[in-house]
Amino acid sequence: MRILKILLGIIVVLAIIILVGGMFLPKTYSVSRSSTINAPDSVIYKNIADFNEFYKWNPWAKMEPTAKVSFAGTPEQPEHLYAWVGKEIGSGQMKIIKVEPNKQVDIDLLFKEPFESHADTKFDIQPEGNGNKVTWTMSGENNLISKWMCLIMGGMDKMIGKDFESGLASLKEKSEKEI
Repeated sequence: MRILKILLGIIVVLAIIILVGGMFLPKTYSVSRSSTINAPDSVIYKNIADFNEFYKWNPWAKMEPTAKVSFAGTPEQPEHLYAWVGKEIGSGQMKIIKVEPNKQVDIDLLFKEPFESHADTKFDIQPEGNGNKVTWTMSGENNLISKWMCLIMGGMDKMIGKDFESGLASLKEKSEKEI
């Protein structure tokens, strides 16, 4: 009986630490990476805002090329949708919510599995030198579980920053080949 009381006490203390500690962890996150691409803004924009083209360079499609994907809606327009289901990459969808042709694509990103979460993803395209600077940003709110996951894994920047860098490198290669 004494061991049971001690075990129960430990569980209660851990629950308090998790709940109270979670109140002090960051509520929001933002990850951003940029790359200069020597291609016209219209080419870059199409490779982002047409999810049929996005699929060809995005880093997660390369991680699990056997994942089931589907596309719906009119490319480069609000409501254009890209959905996926995979064993390694989980399931989710991206839906364009707003576009500024050749300048910005604003996307609602919904992860369904392994954990449900929403994120706002933006691609900004701005002239720079002989090319265009593309900035990929993802931001959202952390729930209690994601707050602790980020603490343990070093934050969202560490978790997906390299994927953004890899994706932008692939977008650059694809876009520059098309001119």
